[in-house]
Amino acid sequence: MDLKNFDLNLLLVFDQMLKERKVSAVADTLGVTQPAISRSLKRLRALLGDELFYRTANGMEPTSYARHLAEPVGEALDSLRSAISREFDFDPGSSRRSFTLRMSDIGEIYILPRLLRFLSVEAPGVCINIVRDGGETLKSEMEAGRIDLAIGLIDGLETGFFSRQVFKQGYVCVFRPDHPLAGKPMTLDDFVAAEHAVVTAAGTGHARIDELIEKQGIQRKVKLRVPTYASLEHLLRATDLVATVPEALVQPNIHPLALAYSKHPVTLPRLSIDEFWHARFHRDPANRWLRNVIAVQCALPSIQAVE
Repeated sequence: MDLKNFDLNLLLVFDQMLKERKVSAVADTLGVTQPAISRSLKRLRALLGDELFYRTANGMEPTSYARHLAEPVGEALDSLRSAISREFDFDPGSSRRSFTLRMSDIGEIYILPRLLRFLSVEAPGVCINIVRDGGETLKSEMEAGRIDLAIGLIDGLETGFFSRQVFKQGYVCVFRPDHPLAGKPMTLDDFVAAEHAVVTAAGTGHARIDELIEKQGIQRKVKLRVPTYASLEHLLRATDLVATVPEALVQPNIHPLALAYSKHPVTLPRLSIDEFWHARFHRDPANRWLRNVIAVQCALPSIQAVE
C-alpha cells in the first residue's frame, strides 16, 4: 500500500476501537462525533479490504486481520508518541560535535577566549569553527543549517530566527599614547579637528555608530578605512589618527589595546550584542546548551566606566 494516500489518523481510530470496542466510547476518547468514527471505519475498510470490526451483542469485535494488525499498529503509535513527547539530550562531556559560529574579530577578542577555556574543562571533545559570512549569505547559510550561531551587531535576521542578548557595549575614542590629545578629555572640537581611521567591519552593525555620528551633523576627516580591528592598534601607534572603537577593547581585564583613550565626545547609545539562531535549531539540545554557555558562562566582566 502507498502511504501517501493513507490518512494516519485512521490508525488512531483503529487502535482505539481495539481498546474500547464501542463507537460511542471511541468518539468520546478522541473528541469527535460518532458519525465521524463511522466514516473513518468505512474508509479503513475500503483501504485495507477487510471488514476489520463486526457488531456483536458485546460490542465491535475485531476480525482475524484486525487482530493481526493490532500489535504492529499499537507499537508504531507508541513509538511515535514517545518520539514526539521525549526531550532528547546532549552530553557535552562526551560529545565530539563541531559547531560553526559566525563571529567578528571583536567577538573573537571578547567571547572566544572564555568559550574555549570553558570547553576545555566541560566539553573537551567539542570543536569550534569561526566564519565571517554576512548579509544574505549569512541568512541562507543559517537557514541551511551550516551555521549554528551568529554573534554580534547583525541586521536582517528576523523572520525564522531567534535572538538573545549577550551584552551591551559603548564606544570610546582611541589614539597613540603620546598623541597631542592624550591625558585630557576629548572635546567635540578636538574630535572634528582630528583625522580618523574607521573600521568598516563588513557584515556587522558597527556601521550604525558611524551613521549615528553623521546624523548629528558631525563631519569627520576620515583618512583611513580598514575592514577589521586586527591592524588598528599598529596603525594608530604609527600615526596621529584617532578611532572610535567598542569600549571593551581598552579594558585591562578583557584585551587592552596599548593605546590611550578618552570618553567619546559624541553622545552615543550602548548597542546590544546578540546571539542569533535559526528556528531549525531552536529545540536542538546541543545548540541550546551552547547558547546558554555563551550568554552565561562567557559573560563579560563588568566594563569599567570610561571617563
